[in-house]
Amino acid sequence: MNLRQIELLRAVVRCETTVRAAHELGLSQPAVSNAIKHLESQIGFPLFERVNNRLFPTAEARELCLDSDPIFSMHAAFEAKVQDLKENRTGHIRILATPPLGYSVIPIALRNFLEKRPNTRVSFDIRRFENVVESVDNGLAELGFVLGLNDYRGVESECFFSERMVCVMRPDHPLAAMETITPDDLRATAFIALERGTRMGTIVRQAFAEVGVPFRSSVEVRYCNTACILAETGIGVAVVDPLSPLSSRNLAVRRFEPASPVSASVVHSRKRPLSRAAQAFLREVRVVAGETAPRLS
Repeated sequence: MNLRQIELLRAVVRCETTVRAAHELGLSQPAVSNAIKHLESQIGFPLFERVNNRLFPTAEARELCLDSDPIFSMHAAFEAKVQDLKENRTGHIRILATPPLGYSVIPIALRNFLEKRPNTRVSFDIRRFENVVESVDNGLAELGFVLGLNDYRGVESECFFSERMVCVMRPDHPLAAMETITPDDLRATAFIALERGTRMGTIVRQAFAEVGVPFRSSVEVRYCNTACILAETGIGVAVVDPLSPLSSRNLAVRRFEPASPVSASVVHSRKRPLSRAAQAFLREVRVVAGETAPRLS
């Protein structure tokens, strides 16, 4: 399969009909239909089930589309780079962050950065931890901001913030009267857990294991921000990173023991130096992180 065939396959999967795919690609409907038939004949297995003029992708077609995502992400980044060079824009940075940083420190740093450099173009998105690190390693983003980074050999990293996990709940929750919350205090209350296997989820489970308290939960979520929203709604109590509660208006934040440290890191590629714009933005992030830390004590 060549790139054009993969692009056509992705369009038909996305649009579900050859008519809409043809319109998106600027081709005729017969051309798209014939191309799909030729592709199926070429590879030797069906890619779509045809029902009432609609095309439903097979499991194989979906798998091929999923595996092709990095190719087209890299192509989009390459096209953006060409456009930057064409328009003589040297100040362009691509930034990714996980939710705790993407909803707290990074927006403030970005505001401060753009106030000083209004002509710089920034691409910013919030992704899962694995996507952030892989995108930086692959050159799809210049800077990535993550929590709970251990050792990742493919990228350079710098820790710019370190604090400890906290316990959050509504201000009218009985536990809000306490200054410090322990796993033992959480036995008799609805507990919102972070997903098993995630970095934050692992940190919380280790704290329970350290003091010998069984880990039980009423609800399990992937992100700390989601846990904060549920806690604010009154569903229960959660142990989260210290940055996620900053965007909530109606949460009591309490110290959690045993102390469970968590750090924020920036990652960038070892294969290419940071641009001046990225270096300047990173300086702003360090300043904002330094200003944020005292608010969490």
